Amino acid sequence: MEDSHIIELKDVDINHENGPLLRGVTFTVDRGEFVYLIGRSGAGKTSLLRSLYADRPISGGTAMVCGMDVAHIRRRHIPRLRRKIGIVFQNFRLLDDRNVRGNLEFVLRVTGWRKRAEIDAQVAKTLEAVGIADKADEPIGSLSEGEQQRVGIARALINNPDLIIADEPTGNLDPVTSAEIMQLLVDLNRERRTTMFIASHDFMMIDKFQSRMLVCENGTVVEPQ
Repeated sequence: MEDSHIIELKDVDINHENGPLLRGVTFTVDRGEFVYLIGRSGAGKTSLLRSLYADRPISGGTAMVCGMDVAHIRRRHIPRLRRKIGIVFQNFRLLDDRNVRGNLEFVLRVTGWRKRAEIDAQVAKTLEAVGIADKADEPIGSLSEGEQQRVGIARALINNPDLIIADEPTGNLDPVTSAEIMQLLVDLNRERRTTMFIASHDFMMIDKFQSRMLVCENGTVVEPQ
């Protein structure tokens, strides 16, 4: 039977360079949930997200993500974990020397896709899902910031992940574009049942698209009552 928890942390500790950052973090996220992680700048939100995809070490506790033990994961197993997770960044992190199609093809090829027809079909389907099917051959630099973030979301979706982790996905966007991007994430969650775990301080969007919240504060993570 498939575990209902896609994220399950118990007494997790995360350090930064100068000592403890987060202590005793305990929470679960169920498959198909849409969950916000909020908190002040410097509270540890990004560090916690990075620990979930094994980009930052966990110094104590137990942490299961997509069925894998990320607290004790071996380096050779990290690529398998990351194929189960899509990551969306505030500053997009796209490949400027490739067009939209090329950015998605790159992800597919490095994760083992080889057949041209299958790659083309997957790229087309994913661009359609994020509303930019007509932008496949556009250079990244010609796109608006909102369109670039849609490419970022498409890149996160391209391998049909179990979980999408988004770090301030509307942080560089104006309010209208932010609402469009959040609506897209909400729709993808509802239509695909892809779990969304989103760090944000965009309280206008959090209020507009209300969902469960976790709060990063005072060196740990709590759930408002």
